[in-house]
Amino acid sequence: MHAYTPASWYSQSRLILTVLPKTRMYRRTVLVVLIAFFAASNLPARSQKPQVWIVSWANSQQIPESSNALSAEDLRDATVRQIFHLSAGGPAIRVHVSNAFGNEALHFTAVHIAKSTNPASPAIDPITDKALTFARLPDVTVTPGAEFVSDPIEFPVAALSDLAVTFHIAIPPAIETGHPGSRATSYFVHGNLVSAADLPEAKHVDHWYQISAVDVIADPKAASVVVLGDSITDGHGATTNGNDRWTDVLASRLQASKDTRDIGVSNQGIGGNHLLTDGLGPNALARFDRDVLAQAGVRWLIVFEGVNDLGGLAREGEVTPAAHSERVHRVLAAYEQIIVRAHAHGLRVIGATITPYVGSDYYHPSPLSEADRQLVNQWIRSERHFDAVLDFDSVVRDPREPDRLRANYDCGDHLHPNPAGYKAMGDSIPLTLLQR
Repeated sequence: MHAYTPASWYSQSRLILTVLPKTRMYRRTVLVVLIAFFAASNLPARSQKPQVWIVSWANSQQIPESSNALSAEDLRDATVRQIFHLSAGGPAIRVHVSNAFGNEALHFTAVHIAKSTNPASPAIDPITDKALTFARLPDVTVTPGAEFVSDPIEFPVAALSDLAVTFHIAIPPAIETGHPGSRATSYFVHGNLVSAADLPEAKHVDHWYQISAVDVIADPKAASVVVLGDSITDGHGATTNGNDRWTDVLASRLQASKDTRDIGVSNQGIGGNHLLTDGLGPNALARFDRDVLAQAGVRWLIVFEGVNDLGGLAREGEVTPAAHSERVHRVLAAYEQIIVRAHAHGLRVIGATITPYVGSDYYHPSPLSEADRQLVNQWIRSERHFDAVLDFDSVVRDPREPDRLRANYDCGDHLHPNPAGYKAMGDSIPLTLLQR
């Protein structure tokens, strides 16, 4: 493509104007059109190459419980810095700021990005600090129940690197939007310090707030896999700031192969989440559109939900066999709904079997609850339902007592795996399932 210099396109425009009618308004209009045309012709060649956005990091939004929320005073005239571990890399990014559960408009006075120097520290590399814009403005007001995607910004990020996103708000939200189960540390301090190289006076909490996703630009064949799950996907039992959830293991394995380096991973796990009822966060069916379909570049969906629905049925005491049968039926119906809705949008749906939890002090599962788990897993393993299956049950169960987690994979509560268990789960996933 020929590149026009400012002088050349101006000369070309003047030449064309000599053959047009002499009306001043007409010639002025044509000049504006010509300038736009020749300026567009001077765009870099890569901007003409087809590209797509894929999600590189994300988290499910919910209303933080009172014990996990920041106080209004903490968020008044406050800077919040959060560190996000990306999956896929790219030459440009965009950031989603969220007010999904707010009941009033939320004004972000500034949002900055920078490369983190340490995932367990608020320090950034100040040379990399850049301000985001939203509809070409340096601030943004997000309406209640919505999120706002920043303008794209050239900011090369490496796969599996840590990105710091820092925002300032003057007036705290009446209802916060966030993600309590971050397994990552966030920092907050009074004043507008979005560009500060460090925040040594900041307080810190292990939760995320008001940021829902980071997307990267990629080649047309790139795509993302979204995981819809509960606390075992969210990473209960993982290392804080260690990025050793099973989804992190999957992301690392994807980046280790040249054939899958353009696949992003979106962890949409919520601790305590249910298929059928609201628990900690909206139920899986209610959040499906926002947490699955709205993710950039999604092509595959892994569904790993159900243990809280099965375990919660008889948590306070045993119920009738008929109630167990009804619960199993409703769980399977929920899976069917997820599959139908995902297929309608062209997604390949991968089901994961429910892992053992006998011995858990939280659910006290009875033989009837274990029988429910076996029935659900039998349905998941059937070739007639999901497009493919991840048999996490067989990966982490104790071979001698298959209704329990293996001791070396148990975080101690007999319900959630530890980092070794999460690694085994992530390593067990055949990357051939993510074929294009």
